[in-house]
Amino acid sequence: MPDLLDRTRRALLRPGASSSDYDLNPDVTLPADRKLRPAAVLAPMIETARGWELILTKRSSALKHHPGQIAFPGGKQDEGDATLEAAALREAQEEIGLPSDRVEILGTFAPHETVTGFTVTPVIAHVTYPFDIRPEKGEVDEVFFVPLSHVLTPAHYVVESRRWRGTRRSYYAVPYGPYYIWGATARILRAWTDSLPCD
Repeated sequence: MPDLLDRTRRALLRPGASSSDYDLNPDVTLPADRKLRPAAVLAPMIETARGWELILTKRSSALKHHPGQIAFPGGKQDEGDATLEAAALREAQEEIGLPSDRVEILGTFAPHETVTGFTVTPVIAHVTYPFDIRPEKGEVDEVFFVPLSHVLTPAHYVVESRRWRGTRRSYYAVPYGPYYIWGATARILRAWTDSLPCD
C-alpha cells in the first residue's frame, strides 16, 4: 500500500459524512429529538518493524456494557475535557498508558452515532513508539496491534447480523486472527477505509 499516513492525512481534509450503528438497517427510524452524549475515541497509528499498525483494546469480560468487545481507547467527554481530542487523549492514557507527549493528532473524521446514545468522534493520531503499555485493570483485558493495511482494505469486511432488542440488526465486521472486530469499531474503520484516496 502507498504510505497510509500520507493517505490518511489527505482523507482527513475531507472528513466525510457521519456514520451510525444503524447504517445497514434502513428500516430503523431514529427520533429527531433524541439526545446524544458526546464522546471520542483515539485511533492510534504506529509504525513498527512490521509496518503501520493500529492499537486496539479488548474490553474486560467483567464490564457491564460491551464485555469482551474490541474497541478503540476512548469514552465520553467529561466536564474537565476542553475538547473531544482532549477526552480521547485522557482516555487513552487511562486505558492503555499512552502518554500525550507521544501522540500527534492528525485530525478527526465525522462523528459516529452508537446504539447506546453517544455521538463518537474518531480522533486519528500518529503515535511514537515505544511506550509502556499498561492496560487499565478492570476495564481492559488486552492491548494489541493489528496491521493498518488489514483494517483499511475493503475486501476484508463482511456484513453479518444478530438479534438485538427483538429485531435482527446488520453490522460490519473485519475479523483479524482471534479478534472479532465489529459494531461501532468496525463501522468507524470502514468509514476511514472508504475515505482514503485511491493513489
